[in-house]
Amino acid sequence: MTSLRFITAAISLTTLISFASPLAAAEKQADKIPAKPTTDNKTTYLLTPEQNDLPRYHTSHFSSFSDDVPGFNQLVLKGIDIVQASAPKGGGYFIGIKAKPTESPIGYDIELFGRPLIKAPRTTSYCSGSSYSAFIEGLNIYFKQHKPKEKLTSTRLEAMRMQEHDGGRRNDGIKMWGHWNDDGYGNHFALVQYTKMGTVIDPNYARPGDFMNISWNNGGGHSVVFLGYLVSERLKAEGKPHHFLRYWSSQRSTNGLADQTVSLANIKEVKVVRLTNLDNLFKFNPKRKVNDKIPGDKITWHKEEK
Repeated sequence: MTSLRFITAAISLTTLISFASPLAAAEKQADKIPAKPTTDNKTTYLLTPEQNDLPRYHTSHFSSFSDDVPGFNQLVLKGIDIVQASAPKGGGYFIGIKAKPTESPIGYDIELFGRPLIKAPRTTSYCSGSSYSAFIEGLNIYFKQHKPKEKLTSTRLEAMRMQEHDGGRRNDGIKMWGHWNDDGYGNHFALVQYTKMGTVIDPNYARPGDFMNISWNNGGGHSVVFLGYLVSERLKAEGKPHHFLRYWSSQRSTNGLADQTVSLANIKEVKVVRLTNLDNLFKFNPKRKVNDKIPGDKITWHKEEK
């Protein structure tokens, strides 16, 4: 097994909060993003000790990971910092389709090109809402830096909305957000099939800023943004599971928005998607159907480790 950086690292359990004017800090990261997809060299991305020691609540994703992923993935990392800055301590996690007010994908009002996608009914969030919000904030950054050649039609804008115009919940499987939020591999449904803005990536070659859907061994799933893999030599010496995944999302265990580290032993399958065709935002067919019966992919790099 070849790897980008095969570095031993212990799991950091720190939960310190390191924020100083978080939104201001995120907005200072104004580096121009190259107009190209992020690439990889078919190697496994392992976290450095410095990356692994980042606190779970922070707005340093862009500064900590962007040098390794020039291109569109930097937009996602920047988007994460903006979303995280809205809730420095996580903001709370809540799901409840029938609750009043209904569940909120994200805890603040989101716009695309200054046009509303959601008026948040709550200040809480959940997993697919966090990843979608990082995606939207990344688009806002990119098209502010690289003026689009076309205008986003009202029909396509409506397809990107995260709620109905009356404030009601947009159901799963309905247009862009409905596909992203659907059970299964929503990132694939939305980015690869529906808008054709993304490409499937082998999970063994994932890079920070890739979107990942996780299918757990015990059932259920999670929508996250990949940050990196790591190995604990201490746990390896103890004969315990020692391969881990770090990602950013919203989950109950972190009170909402935060980085989280989980054992690969808990993961059944995943689906990784990378942004590759941003201009398709202006070209996709809002009536396009998707196939939600697609298989997941196995993470195998750790099984090849010597």
